[in-house]
Amino acid sequence: MQVDILIVEDEVKILEVLEAYLKKAGYGVITAINGSEAIYKYKQYNPRLIILDLMLPDISGEKICEIIRKESEVPIIMLTAKVEEESILKCFSLGTDDYITKPFSPKQVVARVNAVLKRALNYKQDNVLSFNKGDLVINLDTYEVRQGNNLVELTPSEFKILLALCESPKKVFSRGELLDRALGDDSDVYDRIIDSHIKNLRSKIEENSKNPKYILTVHGIGYKFGGE
Repeated sequence: MQVDILIVEDEVKILEVLEAYLKKAGYGVITAINGSEAIYKYKQYNPRLIILDLMLPDISGEKICEIIRKESEVPIIMLTAKVEEESILKCFSLGTDDYITKPFSPKQVVARVNAVLKRALNYKQDNVLSFNKGDLVINLDTYEVRQGNNLVELTPSEFKILLALCESPKKVFSRGELLDRALGDDSDVYDRIIDSHIKNLRSKIEENSKNPKYILTVHGIGYKFGGE
């Protein structure tokens, strides 16, 4: 299942209405009714956008936003009953991309989702990711990778690992997480095979594979992306 949107809302009626309207608009939707479930599903499904209620029974929307922003720039739209300027400004300071005050029109939510996702796509420059002033360029449409002026030939597994790392540049991935996100859930594959893929990737995209600037080792944990 392609997951486009994670809706986090503890009021079941609101949750069901939003889910119905977004599915009708063609989005793949998953839902969560509390903060713990939201964090679990975010990590499991890696959605393209999150609609997040500010007031949840266990973990506040603000705290969830903080947790996610430590590892990802996934767009977040906050749902809130608070209309005070201070509260709204705080949402933006935490990294929220947009906010919607309750009560709201479901059609308005769909329109906001469309707008935020369009901005996110435009930010990626028509599905082209560029790092270090164009030194590393990844084309998501053609699956081409360029380092400097050179076209780099990556295997499908290498491309998926690189994409998983660069789309969440603040996140440190364990070997198991890279295995799950990039290669799928295959119990017959030993997670240390990631080290071999990383070694091959570095030889292809790093100017100096022994002193890498893109794929960094976090000792005792795994790997993270170092490009800017």
